[in-house]
Amino acid sequence: MQHFLPNGQILELRQAVPDDAPVLLSYFRQLISETDFLLYTREEAASWRVEDERDFILSFSRDAKDLLLLAFAGKHPIGTLSIRQNTFSKEAHLCNLGIGVLHSYWNMGIGRRMMTAATRWAEQHPQLEIIQLSVLANNERAIQLYRNFGFMEYGRMPKGVRQPDGTYVDNILMSKRVKPL
Repeated sequence: MQHFLPNGQILELRQAVPDDAPVLLSYFRQLISETDFLLYTREEAASWRVEDERDFILSFSRDAKDLLLLAFAGKHPIGTLSIRQNTFSKEAHLCNLGIGVLHSYWNMGIGRRMMTAATRWAEQHPQLEIIQLSVLANNERAIQLYRNFGFMEYGRMPKGVRQPDGTYVDNILMSKRVKPL
């Protein structure tokens, strides 16, 4: 689906395909270099290869229970959203969500559009009932986005993330029910 961004660019949302691996790897490395809100470090990202990224994409496309959504401005990925269904049968009604947007595209509604698409996808999924996520306590913009989509905090791990500089940040656990009880 296509949308127009405030800067006039066309935003396209679509599922990832294996041919996206090179540009997606470049995107992830840029994203990780721009923020400390993600759990990956720059050093970890430096070791990733195109083949690894292709395998990552294939792991989503092999399974209809998972979603890897890409946001493109022109030919360049500017955002990603992933949903992975839990693999244990007793937790198959749960999935985990992760999202990222390049800094230069913040405040343009991209996260909101990806969250809308992901929520609709999860609502249509026959097994999924609850979306879970974790977010760093200092990522106020993301926390507000999740709250706007009906996510509620259900737990907090004090000092759950240790940043490369040695500082600690609480890790907040949030969830949203996508199907009625």
